Amino acid sequence: MSTVEPIRNLNDLKRLEDVLARQNMRNLLFFTIGTNCGLRISDILALNVEDVKDKNYIQIVEQKTGKSKKFPINSKLKPMFEEYTKGLNLKDPLFKSTFNNRLDRFAAYHILKDACQKVGIEEKVGTHTLRKTFGYHHYRKYKDVALLQKIFNHSSPQITLRYIGIDQDQIDESYTNFIL
Repeated sequence: MSTVEPIRNLNDLKRLEDVLARQNMRNLLFFTIGTNCGLRISDILALNVEDVKDKNYIQIVEQKTGKSKKFPINSKLKPMFEEYTKGLNLKDPLFKSTFNNRLDRFAAYHILKDACQKVGIEEKVGTHTLRKTFGYHHYRKYKDVALLQKIFNHSSPQITLRYIGIDQDQIDESYTNFIL
């Protein structure tokens, strides 16, 4: 499995949201959850309508770690959930395929990959790109690696920085700015 990159450019994020919004609300919502909550794709796709409808928090047990996770639904996601869940059965999966099954990671990958191609993003992307994008921009905004380490359940700050691509950014910048 190859390593994927975060989407670093905020304009690219906006253009991706525009492409996904033109497709349908489902695609935009799964993307927005990923980039605003930092959940793994397995946890995003496991959500049911009842997990988000009329809620202020999302509370899950992470599939990979088995640990409980609770976090507030932000002001961008709240109205999206309200609109998207109107008339849906509480027990239904939040994200369904065209065959009315729970959307799977392969379909999610293709949705994201197709949108990235339309926008012209050339970095390696995959469903994990959403989680890394959240981490990258969270770190850029707050500069708090300890908090992000805790959010991601990483064992060290170095792992977190490498995971979100900050180490590579720093290396690139040092090469760019080093001229003899």
